Amino acid sequence: HQFRDIQVSGPFKKWEHTHRFEGIDQQRSELLDEIIYEIPGGPFGRTLGGNYIRSTLETMFQYRHQRTVADLNTHMKHKDQGTMHIAITGASGLVGKELTPLLTTGGHEVSRLVRRTPNEGEIRWDPQASTFDASALDGVDAVVHLAGKNIASNRWNAKVKAEIRDSRVGPTRALCEGLARMQNPPKTLVCASAIGFYGDRGDQTLNESAAAGEGYLPEVCQQWEAATQPASEAGIRVVNLRFGVILSPKDGALKKMLLPFQMGGGGILGSGKQYMSWIAIDDAAGAVLHAIMTDDLQGPVNTVAPDSCTNHTFTKTLGRVLSRPTILPMPAFAARLVMGEMADDLLLASTRVEPQRLLETGYEFRQPTLEDALRHLLGRPK
Repeated sequence: HQFRDIQVSGPFKKWEHTHRFEGIDQQRSELLDEIIYEIPGGPFGRTLGGNYIRSTLETMFQYRHQRTVADLNTHMKHKDQGTMHIAITGASGLVGKELTPLLTTGGHEVSRLVRRTPNEGEIRWDPQASTFDASALDGVDAVVHLAGKNIASNRWNAKVKAEIRDSRVGPTRALCEGLARMQNPPKTLVCASAIGFYGDRGDQTLNESAAAGEGYLPEVCQQWEAATQPASEAGIRVVNLRFGVILSPKDGALKKMLLPFQMGGGGILGSGKQYMSWIAIDDAAGAVLHAIMTDDLQGPVNTVAPDSCTNHTFTKTLGRVLSRPTILPMPAFAARLVMGEMADDLLLASTRVEPQRLLETGYEFRQPTLEDALRHLLGRPK
C-alpha cells in the first residue's frame, strides 16, 4: 500500500513524497518514505542548502517514525478493549491537537465540541451557557473536557483572573449537569485540572493525597474539580488530570523559551531552586488515553513526568540540548516587573509533584527524563 504527495507550489523546485507500507508478517509492517526533490538555484542552491535540507529531512522523518512506533505500541496495550466514541472540548488547544490524531489512529471515533457552527464530526457547544443539552452526546463512551482560557495569554488583573476561573468552573459544571441528566450518559469523563492545585510548596514531594495550597490558582483548581461532582454523583467515572507544565515547541512555555535561549539569552529565573513539574506533549496526550481506558483510575491524577526538576536544572538542560550558553539570569524582581502577579504563580512558585496514580496504574512514559524529552521534542538527538 502507498500514497504520494506531490508539490503543486512551494519552496522546492520539485517535491514528490511516497509513503509506502510493506508487510513483514501478520503482526508487523515496514513504513518507508521515499522523497524525490530538487532545490531551487541549481548547483548554487545545492551547495548552499543541500546538506542542511537533507539533515533536516532526516531528523524530521526520524521523529515521525519514532512517533508512529510509540503510538502503535500505545494502542497495542488497549487492543482488547475495542474502539470508542469520544467527545472532546478544547480540541483545538495544545493537548487537544495532539490527542485527536492519537485517538483516531487507534480507530476511535472523535467528535469535537465547538462554539461555532459545527461541521461534520463536530457538536455545537456554548461554554458560556448556564446549561448544556447533552442529547447530542447519545452514544458517546467518554468525554474529554480540556477547554479553558490560557492562563498565560494576558497579564493578570482582576478581569483576566475572573475570565480564567469562569472559563473553567461554569462550563465544567454545566457540562457535568448535562451529562448527569442523560438517560445513558458516557461511562467516563476526563477533565483537565492543574498542579496549580498545590500552590507554592518548596521542595516538598506531592502526590495526589496532598492537600490544596493557598492562593489564586489553588482556589481555581479546587472549584474546577468540584464542578465535576454532578457527573460523579450520576455514576460517571471522573478523572481529574492535574497537568504540569506541558512541553511542546508548538505552543506553551517551551515555545516562549526557545527564541531567547537560541539567541544565547536564556538563564535562571529567580533563585533557580524552585521546582518545575513538567510533562512532554506526547505523554500529556498519552495520559488522557490512559485515563479513558483504565477503569480503576478516577479522581485526581498528577499528570507530570517522574523527573521533576529545579529551574536551575531545567535551564542548564535546555541550554545543553540547544548548545547555547545560559548566563543571563532573570532576578525575581525583574520577572515581577515584566509579568506582574503571575510571575509568582507561574515562574517563581515551587511545585514538586510525582505521578503516583499514573505509575500505579501502569502508565509507561515515552519521555520520562527531561533531557530525553527536550531532545525528542526539539529534534536534537545526542
